[in-house]
Amino acid sequence: MKLFYSPGACSLSPHIVACEAGIDLELCQVNLKTKATDSGGDYTEINPKGYVPALQLEGGELLTEGPAIVQFLAEQKPDKKLAPEYGSLDHYRVLEWLNYLSTEVHKSFVPLFWNGDDGEKEFARKQVSKRLQFVEEHLAGDYLLGDDFCIADAYLFTLYSWCDKVGVDTGGWPKLKAFAERMAARPAVKKALQEEGLI
Repeated sequence: MKLFYSPGACSLSPHIVACEAGIDLELCQVNLKTKATDSGGDYTEINPKGYVPALQLEGGELLTEGPAIVQFLAEQKPDKKLAPEYGSLDHYRVLEWLNYLSTEVHKSFVPLFWNGDDGEKEFARKQVSKRLQFVEEHLAGDYLLGDDFCIADAYLFTLYSWCDKVGVDTGGWPKLKAFAERMAARPAVKKALQEEGLI
């Protein structure tokens, strides 16, 4: 399988999940500004959406959208227990977190990566802070579901890692800070970060 990614972008989440699952992926870096792959190809011919992540499966099919990709990867290695059993309450909790992270947190970051005016960026920072404050208040254990890592944790770690880059103050979130440090110490996370040239 081949993962189309951009270093440190939301594609880091499925990269981490693949490393946690022990799935070796072929990596293809995408320049998000030019939409060119590292081999010089036009990424929009592969993925007309034009953004990452995208996972090209063995048969050539393309799977897009981070939450779908991480669930697919987890299901390839059920023995790794990266996602709760289908039908369990925790399964739906993971879906709940993936949806919240995607629609509320991730989308709130978007204006901070644009060339918008300062007012728009300040509003976006407040929105990100509000959304992550909710996570801080509901992070009851080491990870989103308690004591065990799950696929949603990879997404949260990725989004939290953007805060310093875009000027979101993380000082009031001791649980999230400890979570990020715990995640960064995981061998699979280190591997993904190294493969993307981030450490």
